[in-house]
Amino acid sequence: MSADRRDPREEQVRRMLDGPHPALPPDLAAQAVRRGGRRLRLRRAAQRTAGWLLVLALAAFLVWVGVEQPWATEPAQVTPPLEGW
Repeated sequence: MSADRRDPREEQVRRMLDGPHPALPPDLAAQAVRRGGRRLRLRRAAQRTAGWLLVLALAAFLVWVGVEQPWATEPAQVTPPLEGW
């Protein structure tokens, strides 16, 4: 593209970038650090809680398996032998 025939959108973006920039709050970096730290603590707490719940579910499953023994078959219901025939 030649320098005299630019895309109108490109010209609009150039005007926006060359224009006055909005003022940023002076404590923007401190706010970002606080929010990031808070998110990090919440994420760690959620992961820790999920880990403990997984461990508790596994323990409950193991207790259930130990008590119920679902792999064992039930004793056969056999009638007593007939005597006196």
